Amino acid sequence: MQTAHELFLHGLKDTLDAERQLVEALGKQAEESSRPELRKAFESHREQTQKQAERLEQVFESLEEQAETEECAGIRGLIQEHDNFQEENPSPDILDIFNTEAALKVERYEITSYEGLIQLAQEMGHRKAVQLLKQNLKEEQQTERKMEAFSKKLKPEQMGMGEEEEDSGREARKTSSRRRSRRAA
Repeated sequence: MQTAHELFLHGLKDTLDAERQLVEALGKQAEESSRPELRKAFESHREQTQKQAERLEQVFESLEEQAETEECAGIRGLIQEHDNFQEENPSPDILDIFNTEAALKVERYEITSYEGLIQLAQEMGHRKAVQLLKQNLKEEQQTERKMEAFSKKLKPEQMGMGEEEEDSGREARKTSSRRRSRRAA
């Protein structure tokens, strides 16, 4: 890879793959959601993500290039993180919280990707590409705000620690209490 154009194409391919991977992942997250409003948010974002992939294909067309993909290892890793967490058999409320936080990670990753692509497109004078990429960026930023709002609302039903942590927490509190008593005496 030697030119900005090649770098730009690489970024577009990576981002197109990310959006396509996310269409599937968002479908899973919608199915997993125990709260109807969260399910609806994931379904809505899934539809939006499909449109974003279509816009990326339009960017390729505007450059007279084939819309190809290269595996986006970053998104693949975030999806793997989700799948690994699922193996821990989380309660529905905990899974909702995890999925909301995972969505925030994804949005921030995508926002950074789109910002970089837009900068390159501007520097190379690809006006149509800039316009399409800015639309995707705007939607990603809106989704980030929605997920942040969900994140603030969602609370785990069980706030306690596991038994081992509760025992060690109790011991630490007793030790701390004894130290304060000695200092006061």
